[in-house]
Amino acid sequence: MKNIILSAALLFAAALTAQNPATGEEKPYIEVNGNGEMEVTPDEIFVAITILERSTNKKTISVEEQEQNLKNALKNLKVDLKNLSLAGADADLVRIEWRKKGVITQKQYSLKLGNATILGQVFTELDKLEITDAYVSHVQHSKIDSLRKVVKIMAIKSAKNKADYLLAAIGEKTGKALIVRENDPYYPQPVWTMANARMDKMESTSSNETYTDPIDFKKIKVTSSIYVKFGIQ
Repeated sequence: MKNIILSAALLFAAALTAQNPATGEEKPYIEVNGNGEMEVTPDEIFVAITILERSTNKKTISVEEQEQNLKNALKNLKVDLKNLSLAGADADLVRIEWRKKGVITQKQYSLKLGNATILGQVFTELDKLEITDAYVSHVQHSKIDSLRKVVKIMAIKSAKNKADYLLAAIGEKTGKALIVRENDPYYPQPVWTMANARMDKMESTSSNETYTDPIDFKKIKVTSSIYVKFGIQ
C-alpha cells in the first residue's frame, strides 16, 4: 500500500512540473509564423493535340500528311520542333474504331509554347489545318523551383521581422532561432480562360482570318509559410 501511495505521489509531482514549465530551466521564447507570396506569369504552356485520319471530298488525308503540315506551320511560326513530341510511348499511330464504319488511325502530341501570343497563332494554324482536337493541358513556370526557394526565404524573414516588432513592443529582443519548421506548402494551380481552351468548342475561322478570341492566363501564385520558435534575449 505504501508503494502505491508513493508512486501516486511521484506521478502527481511530475504532472505539476509539466504543467508549470516556469519551475524548470526552460528559457523564454516566442513562436511566430512568417508568410511569403509571389505571382508569376506562366512561361510554359502545354497543348495536347490529337491528329485523326480523315476524309475530305472522298480523299483520305493520312495522319502522316497532317503531321507534316503541322510541322511546316510550326516552322513558319518559328516554333522549335523540339517542343513537339508524342504524348506517350503508346501515342504513335493508335488504331481506333470510328462509329463502327471502319478503322482509322490517330497520333497524340504535346506541344510546349512560351506565351499566350504564340498560342493564339498556333490555334489559328490548327484551325486552318482542320485539326480540331487540341486544348491547353497545363501551364507552369520554367523556374518554379527557384521561385519557391525565394518565397521560402521571404517567409522566414517575415517571421524574424514579426518577432522583432512584437518583442520590441514589450522592451525585449529576439534571440536565436530554436526551431524552424515549414508548414505544409500549398501551390495552387494557375487558371486559364480561352474559349474553354478547346479547339473543338471554338468558332471556326476562315483560312484568311486569325484567331482573335481573348486569351488570359492568370498568374501562378507561389506561397510559403514558415513556423519559427525564437529565444528571447
